[in-house]
Amino acid sequence: MRLFFSILLGTLLFSCSNTIDIQDLNGYWEIQEVTLANGTKKAYNFSNMVDFIAVKKDSSGIRKKMKPNLTGSYETSNIEEAFFIKQDGHDIKLYYKTPYSSWEETILELNKTQLKVVNQDGIVYTYKPYEPINID
Repeated sequence: MRLFFSILLGTLLFSCSNTIDIQDLNGYWEIQEVTLANGTKKAYNFSNMVDFIAVKKDSSGIRKKMKPNLTGSYETSNIEEAFFIKQDGHDIKLYYKTPYSSWEETILELNKTQLKVVNQDGIVYTYKPYEPINID
């Protein structure tokens, strides 16, 4: 009987595991909230910049800061942050490298409605998909 419950518990735990589809990273993401390592939270009700993320089939990608305008197009400085994706145990990490710095972020949550990452300093960034302002 104990063996039965152990198997049942193991099955439930594995069936409820959170799977991440890396392709959900693709698109425009707007910062929603930042949580510092000490628990202090900063909500962003509006941001004039969004992150554009594009992932390639080889698990590399780029992130660019974009400024949407009212015509539906975007302005950018053309500065890209290159990254590659790697699984580290149960964690999926983004490793960034620019001419000025390198850092990593661990994906805590990723789906079509939310992206949540934590950096090496314990700062959690929560994003939502960017929805353009529609002025008709």
